[in-house]
Amino acid sequence: MSVTHGEQVRGFEEHEQGVGRSMGWWGMIFFIASEALIFANFIAAYLYLEIRNGSWQLPTELTYPLINTVILLGSSIPIRFAGAGILKGNQRNLKLGLSLTILMGAAFLGGQLYEYTGLFGQHFTPQATIFGSSFFMLTGFHGLHVTVGLLFLIIVLLRSLRGDFTAKQHFAVQAGEMYWHFVDGVWVFVFSLVYLLPLIRG
Repeated sequence: MSVTHGEQVRGFEEHEQGVGRSMGWWGMIFFIASEALIFANFIAAYLYLEIRNGSWQLPTELTYPLINTVILLGSSIPIRFAGAGILKGNQRNLKLGLSLTILMGAAFLGGQLYEYTGLFGQHFTPQATIFGSSFFMLTGFHGLHVTVGLLFLIIVLLRSLRGDFTAKQHFAVQAGEMYWHFVDGVWVFVFSLVYLLPLIRG
């Protein structure tokens, strides 16, 4: 009878683990939520400064930032491909998805640096105007998060090449995917505020 009871308890625990979320997952959710609050504060400061000073003049064309945006948002597709792949134990899809995401994220950062170089050439710097300081603060802070995400995904890719992940053990892949989707989602708000709102007000 004790054996039967033990099997029932073990079966119940397995059922709970299959249905519920792990502590690591909740930890990642709270981490992302805290990062979202930091971005919310930066966005609030940006809006306050720009509404108060009315200096919404960005000396750059919208075409290149739009291309950069498409690249970053498009990178959500291969990272989802990687996450879905490892859920089925597909190592090839995992590695391919991670590699494509890393390449697209690096392309976004390269595009951002190229844009910064052009703006500096037009004497649009963080010291030039309040808009300049808030522009570089917000976009640069996001760029820092993209960089952190890339480093994390590179580590995950190296671990995947080592065969560390399976269909049942792959939390690092899941965490990387969650963080990357967060970075992509934040960019929608940053892009809308920094690039689109000045056009509307203009």
